[in-house]
Amino acid sequence: MSLLWQARFFTTVNHLRDLPTLQVPEIAFAGRSNAGKSTAINLLCNQKKLAFASKTPGRTQHINYFSIGGAHVGQHRKDETKVDEIRSMLVDLPGYGYAEVSGSAKLHWQALLGDYVRRRQQLAALILIVDSRRPFTELDVQMVEWFAPTGKPIHCILSKSDKLNRNDATNALRQARTFLASYVDENNQPLPFTAQLFSALNRNGLEEANERILALAGLATPDDAGSDAAVDPEK
Repeated sequence: MSLLWQARFFTTVNHLRDLPTLQVPEIAFAGRSNAGKSTAINLLCNQKKLAFASKTPGRTQHINYFSIGGAHVGQHRKDETKVDEIRSMLVDLPGYGYAEVSGSAKLHWQALLGDYVRRRQQLAALILIVDSRRPFTELDVQMVEWFAPTGKPIHCILSKSDKLNRNDATNALRQARTFLASYVDENNQPLPFTAQLFSALNRNGLEEANERILALAGLATPDDAGSDAAVDPEK
């Protein structure tokens, strides 16, 4: 059983001033509306309705927190939270890029997400959910551009890979890795950006994603050592 299965709703916030003050690693999930972010979170955590997928894409403009470890508490029962037992947080960021979202909502998204990914000290890594059929839209690139200067890891999950044939899936993964490898640090060394194929429908890539996220959150066990090695999609 994965430690991610322990995930429980912790709180939801709409302003940076309301972010939790716990000093534990945060793993944030970001992605374009309809890229499969909520589905991926629910599958990884083995829960059907942990992350809410709105019937109106782009409607949710809040940051939702899920705790790993600690007591199962609701938003209005924080006084009962055993915060000393919480080991990490999964953070579900608002989906972006839906055409019918109002201009004011888009500005709110830019301020909330941009400031969070650039300045949040507890943020340990970004899990970027990208539709494998439509990789790296302008807003996906904007997210990478915001986060890259921190030097922290990005793990890109190319979702809905079951919609592609084997050759197209291999090409999508190669292109994603090439794009991510273009980001380097001040010493011209590649940043810790990785990518994988993923399908919630047939569960391909689930184990790889689980192991990578646990490692980024500092939750990997000794038995997991070396398990996040690169996977050859052609095998």
